[in-house]
Amino acid sequence: MKALKHIYLVWLALLLAAVSFTGCYPHRAVGLLQDRDKLPHYDSVPYQPYRLHVNDEIVYRVITLDETLAKTLAVNNSSANNNSSQYAYTYRIYSDGTVDLPFLPPIHLEGLTELEAQDTVKKYMRELIPDAEIKLALYNKQFTVLGDISSGVKYIYKERMTIYQALAMTGDLMKSADRKHVRIIRPHGNGEPEILEFDIRTNTLIDSKYYYIYPNDLIYVSREKASFFKQETYPAFLGLITSSVALLITVLNYIPGAH
Repeated sequence: MKALKHIYLVWLALLLAAVSFTGCYPHRAVGLLQDRDKLPHYDSVPYQPYRLHVNDEIVYRVITLDETLAKTLAVNNSSANNNSSQYAYTYRIYSDGTVDLPFLPPIHLEGLTELEAQDTVKKYMRELIPDAEIKLALYNKQFTVLGDISSGVKYIYKERMTIYQALAMTGDLMKSADRKHVRIIRPHGNGEPEILEFDIRTNTLIDSKYYYIYPNDLIYVSREKASFFKQETYPAFLGLITSSVALLITVLNYIPGAH
């Protein structure tokens, strides 16, 4: 009987050890902006503005004091006042990199920044309207999030949006997310997407090539393999231990000769 009791005590010890092995999520596993030597170090790189791609859509306004010319060019009347007229247009960049605007020849905008595209359209428009001013912006400023996070499509509301701001818009990463291998799939004009993989926990992520989010980016966060054995909070961890011990005691009470 004593030998049998000893065996069950060993089982109990093994069970507690196994449950303890599961543990919770320590700060070093889930915390951001950590300064540890064991984490990857990423070099700082200058910020590069987004350049227009095929299938991007642009929105621009023509601003002029000449009401007659402005109305002639207008497709969608967005606003007007006593001193000037402002009209909005949305157009897609074709596969050859050009865009068709009313009364203008095809203009090549692929590969240009928003500011460069604005200056280019302004140069063509001033051949028709000498005092024309152009306000141009990218219309499809969106990024997508998938994986162990609140998935969805979000709008880039500011220039130089960071990875932290993008993830905050989705409700932050889940505890079970694999922070060591966050991926950004970034399309390029040549049709070949670039896959950027990084560890989001290190503070050297700031100002690195992984730091900023660009239009059409897809952020993918996979689930950590070991998360199956992890608990979100310490109360949940303690509850698992308690329930496991209670289950084992209940089983022992129903086994003859175990006590």
